[in-house]
Amino acid sequence: MEYLKLPGEIRVEDKEDRIMSGSNKPSSGQKGGLEPPGPGENPHTDLSRVYSKDLLPTAGGESLTCKFFQELVNILMDYIFKSNERSSKILDFHHPHQLKEGLEGFSLDLPDHPEPLEQILVDCRDTLKYGVKTGHPRFFNQLSSGLDLVGLAGQWLTSTANTNMFTYEVSPVFLLMEEVLLKKMQSIVGWCEEEGDGIFCPGGAVSNLYSLLVARYDFYPEVKTKGMCALPRLALFTSEHSHYSVRKAAAVLGMGSDSVQVVPCDERGKMISRELDSSIAEAKAKGLVPFYVNATAGTTVYGAFDPLTAIADVCDRHKLWLHVDAAWGGGLLMSRRHQGKLQGIERASSVTWNPHKLMGAPLQCSAILIKKRGLLQECNQLCAEYLFQSDKHYDISYDTGDKTIQCGRHVDVFKLWLMWKAKGSEGFGSQVNKCLENAEYLFKQLQRRADFKLVFESKPEHSNVCFWYLPPSLRGLPPGPDTNRRLHEVAPQIKAKMMEEGTTLIGYQPLGSNVNFFRCVFSNPATQHEDVDFLLEEIARLGSNL
Repeated sequence: MEYLKLPGEIRVEDKEDRIMSGSNKPSSGQKGGLEPPGPGENPHTDLSRVYSKDLLPTAGGESLTCKFFQELVNILMDYIFKSNERSSKILDFHHPHQLKEGLEGFSLDLPDHPEPLEQILVDCRDTLKYGVKTGHPRFFNQLSSGLDLVGLAGQWLTSTANTNMFTYEVSPVFLLMEEVLLKKMQSIVGWCEEEGDGIFCPGGAVSNLYSLLVARYDFYPEVKTKGMCALPRLALFTSEHSHYSVRKAAAVLGMGSDSVQVVPCDERGKMISRELDSSIAEAKAKGLVPFYVNATAGTTVYGAFDPLTAIADVCDRHKLWLHVDAAWGGGLLMSRRHQGKLQGIERASSVTWNPHKLMGAPLQCSAILIKKRGLLQECNQLCAEYLFQSDKHYDISYDTGDKTIQCGRHVDVFKLWLMWKAKGSEGFGSQVNKCLENAEYLFKQLQRRADFKLVFESKPEHSNVCFWYLPPSLRGLPPGPDTNRRLHEVAPQIKAKMMEEGTTLIGYQPLGSNVNFFRCVFSNPATQHEDVDFLLEEIARLGSNL
């Protein structure tokens, strides 16, 4: 089989992978750079002359379909290889107006008439070209990073199957995989075999929303039919460093963001359990009815773990629902070395856990785990007869679609199931350990340098490391409002330069009284100490003249 050649692409051959070099300029007459067919080549395989209508299921479209997908795989493999090359850029940054105006034949405009498959492949290539390589070992910007190839294979298969997770009749294998994964995760949390339910959701924010929805129903089942007007004024509690999705969920569910009582944290970002106790008493004194507490296992910025056992004691004393948002920190349960940081999670009534973060599953992959079995079904079931008939010839308990607030639900389980088969629980544990080892290495490097200052002098609990860069102009200045004002401007300026150059990427933010600081997070096991060293040197280089 002959292949079309895109500029600079890597080709996948039957026996070996090799890099095919090519011109970076589009071929003459080509809109985006695919070379025309050579002498004697079948014109019917020239993708500049054929369209999507010529692919399967069109009769005789097998060969053309095969060629199209082989070319697509070449583009994807080229991207994967470049994502793992430290010399390659993480991003080729352009401002929104530049991308909207079109670049080198790449146009976002939608045509009235079909474009040939050659242009479709060029569009695929350029979409990746102008995006961000989140799998690059020097991408530190988000909690979800890396590119697990077994997980990616699972994602490809999932899209090929293109089915829906509402009934066993259309998704038999995937629904059984979901059951296996949920039971495994519930066991790791520490629940007994008779306990536990759950589903995979479109992200941790939706998982947190489910926890609040189900908790409210458990206390006040009449809300399902009568709404909030039948309920007293409710109060829920979360820490000042918790994820904003808790407040958003309260607003979405009609309780209002004012129903969320914010509990103070200590200097390290952990909820203070005695302050929680006081907040509950104050809410009761105001005539509010407390029912729900959200504790965080791995806060987004500082990576802090709330004291779950102490918080569970408070919840038991007041008979409140305890939810643990372990979207970021849940992966530590896979590590014997670090799982003790979530001690007490087994006492939770519900848990959010995002394998697409520290466990490295491709986006999206988030689970809501509910301890009380059957509650999800009772809360959300509406028995749509066109889907959930009671007289089916199989066990209809596997028609899990009525547990959810969605109808259509994406298959997010197969990639995680496949990764678990490939790594085993021990492999995930080693991966988590590696990420936290990288965080400790960065921490120690920062301790040694005079041009950086740690936000916390204590060793990080998670893989979050927070710090300031101090340009020469600010070193030695006395602390005060003017110094803070100038320091606040440093991180955004460095980040802007960093995006323009595209060599590495890290996030920044202010928090509380702390002016803008960098937050480095590790969730990509491909990251090595040399990448950490590069990050610090790049920040120092970009900020030296500020």
